[in-house]
Amino acid sequence: MTLARPRGIDQIVAGVSTSDGDGVKLTRVLHQTLQQRLDPYLMLDAFSSDNPGDYIGGFPSHPHRGFETVTYMIAGRMRHRDSAGHEGLLENGGVQWMTAGRGLVHSEMPEQEHGMMEGFQLWLNLPAKDKMREPWYRDIQSAEIPAFVTPAGVHVRVIAGESHGIAGAVQRELTEPLYLDLTLPPGTEFAQPLPPDRNALVYVFRESLFVDSSEIPTKRMAILANEPDSDGVRLRAQASNHSPARALLIAGRPLREAIVQYGPFVMNTREQITQAVHDFQNGKL
Repeated sequence: MTLARPRGIDQIVAGVSTSDGDGVKLTRVLHQTLQQRLDPYLMLDAFSSDNPGDYIGGFPSHPHRGFETVTYMIAGRMRHRDSAGHEGLLENGGVQWMTAGRGLVHSEMPEQEHGMMEGFQLWLNLPAKDKMREPWYRDIQSAEIPAFVTPAGVHVRVIAGESHGIAGAVQRELTEPLYLDLTLPPGTEFAQPLPPDRNALVYVFRESLFVDSSEIPTKRMAILANEPDSDGVRLRAQASNHSPARALLIAGRPLREAIVQYGPFVMNTREQITQAVHDFQNGKL
């Protein structure tokens, strides 16, 4: 696929080591200071460890309101339960897509006591008109995620949006999320068309990748520049890489609405946040 004006890199972000839930160690790659820049995305956490002490506590019951969570499991097993009566097991290569909407309480707990636990959680904002919608949940098993291989040998999993004519497992009208898991053998390239108004990021979690002449090291996020005449992004894996590079390519249409976050609640006004806290304290989520 030929691009006339591919995007460059605006900045590279290392992420912040932290913990969440009951002591789960993770890297917060997209945090609150970047929410306006990467609108409609609110957060991206990466977790990867084969030490059970880093993940065994899991994420006990906690509330959410006003956005969607997308959990992508590369390796491991995690059990989801929520106050709307949903329950599911997230396993290797699977995705859990949850729309918190007006609110629910859920838990995500490991169903393993040893071995590798690796994956990502992405928070996708909801437009103001949908923040109080009915909660929704879907487990997407690995085999249900559409995938294809380019002529160059790049393997593409299409979690959301569309790539090279292949529709992803999930579509959203207003935010129009694109969520791709890319595996690029050494020396290969991948091109993805993107409208210039979409905010976009690339998170590399195996080897390294190049966007034109700029390198994205492993475990780093590149925020792609928003040139008004750009038509997409071109990624390249160095021929000298020892193994295939792997990265997430995530993009979306910005909502351009006020973002007010208080912990697990993301609304448009302080008053709405106060109401969310009140509703949680009174058992209404």
